[in-house]
Amino acid sequence: MALHLPPLRLVGATILRDGEMQQRSIALAEGRITKGPLPEVDLSGYLVLPGIVDLHGDAFERHVAPRPNAPFRIETALASVDRDAAAHGVTTAWIAQSWSWEGGMRGPDFAERVMAALTAYRPRALTDLRLQVRCEVHLVDTGARLLTAVRRHGIDYVVFNNHLPEALELAEVDPQRLETWASRAGRSVEEHMALVHAAAAREPEVPRHLCRLAEAFDTMGVSYGSHDDPDGETRERFSMIGARIAEFPVSRRAAAAARAMGDPVLMGAPNVVRGGSQAGNVAAADLVAQGLCDALVSDYHYPTLAEAAWTLVDEGLCALPAAWAMISTRPAEILRLPDRGHLDIGRRADLVVVNASTRAIEATIAGGRLTYLSGEAGRRFLGGAATLQMAAQ
Repeated sequence: MALHLPPLRLVGATILRDGEMQQRSIALAEGRITKGPLPEVDLSGYLVLPGIVDLHGDAFERHVAPRPNAPFRIETALASVDRDAAAHGVTTAWIAQSWSWEGGMRGPDFAERVMAALTAYRPRALTDLRLQVRCEVHLVDTGARLLTAVRRHGIDYVVFNNHLPEALELAEVDPQRLETWASRAGRSVEEHMALVHAAAAREPEVPRHLCRLAEAFDTMGVSYGSHDDPDGETRERFSMIGARIAEFPVSRRAAAAARAMGDPVLMGAPNVVRGGSQAGNVAAADLVAQGLCDALVSDYHYPTLAEAAWTLVDEGLCALPAAWAMISTRPAEILRLPDRGHLDIGRRADLVVVNASTRAIEATIAGGRLTYLSGEAGRRFLGGAATLQMAAQ
């Protein structure tokens, strides 16, 4: 495990604190935000913002298999996604891993391998890496197995997902995409559709299956929600069983239903940056403008987290404190992490150093450990190395 930075004070920067940009210093010691006269690093011309908390990241799949049929070791992928996240200001991240009838990299066997690998890797991770399980609702006969894996590996976040309608639609309107989907799992279209129809046949068992899982998650303290709700009725059904987090609602109606029930809505940062959904669903920026989006997540691209916050600022939808809260403060609140998301004394030292002119992230500190350093900020940190070394002694 990387060591904490020695006690230091960052001076000259503009700090996001108490919901506003303030010209003040911030001190770190023993992995926490603290106070007192400590050796200084001059960060004039920089912003210091809370570390990014990413509740859903699919990029891990591409770190495992940069090409669909060319997988690499899970351990190598974890180290790669860890560094990718750190370089883009992420200090806490949930890797989204499917538990699905789709099999291959989305099946239970692979999911359990990822869980075991992450458990082994976590002590040396730069980022606080966690796992979100995307549970396909029709995989009803693996409920007990899933709960055992969740307990064993300390999984704290699950979302319910249903890819059957997509598969059935593609069979009718886009056979080529369906063939690509099937080939990624190493099977023919016919084999893939046989799995789809077998899963669909379990539909009558799904409601009780979900209620059993929900009851177990409540007992274990696991946060859970649903993914890609198509409409308000679907969101309401999930909310009624306790799945209160609405990830990527595909329509305004679903997001509005979540708001009416007090359920937090998560949308993809790439959707904001690109100006709309790549799948043709509701635009995240529109939901933000209407007060129907609580937090943004990386989805499939870590760089867009910070970029999305700046996009909201540039489009006049939010001031920087509110925009940045959507990738730091609000996600931490949603997943019940009271020690992060704010730059307050006593909280975990998770912060991002941003060049105020270029908006580039030049340093990330996670839990008081330096996880990423570059540019002029790097020169300033290293220029004070002798002072910091004396402080450490």
